[in-house]
Amino acid sequence: MISADKVKKLREKTGSSMMECKKALSEAGGEEAKALKILQEKGRVTAMKKSERKAEEGIVEAYIHSNKKIGVLLKLKCETDFVAKNQEFRDLAHEIAMHIAGMDSKDVKILLSEPFVKNPEITVKDLIDEKIAKLGENIQVGEFIRYEL
Repeated sequence: MISADKVKKLREKTGSSMMECKKALSEAGGEEAKALKILQEKGRVTAMKKSERKAEEGIVEAYIHSNKKIGVLLKLKCETDFVAKNQEFRDLAHEIAMHIAGMDSKDVKILLSEPFVKNPEITVKDLIDEKIAKLGENIQVGEFIRYEL
């Protein structure tokens, strides 16, 4: 039997639904680390299914590093303006722009394969796939430019 506290804790970490968290914990024999991996894999499958859909909405995120010598403009695309206005989507854009500033990413393909600067255990693509699973829409990095003095 999986406790409600375990389900709640996993939900807070992942943003997945209570039922998805409970199923993942059951499948993982109650082990949180295994359940996280199960949910990540599910997120990748969801992302692959949604990748065919057009992403024509989104936002442009600007990030200026604290030293005022590095700046990034990033176009992050999604399917609807409803998701574009969502704070989690906006936070994702900020995190990616900050990553680009710190890692000097050269193009979208390289960016997606890089270990995420705040959590090197996942790639930037993994980070985006998690949000695709959570928000239910295709999310794509459009283009970006990095300025440095």
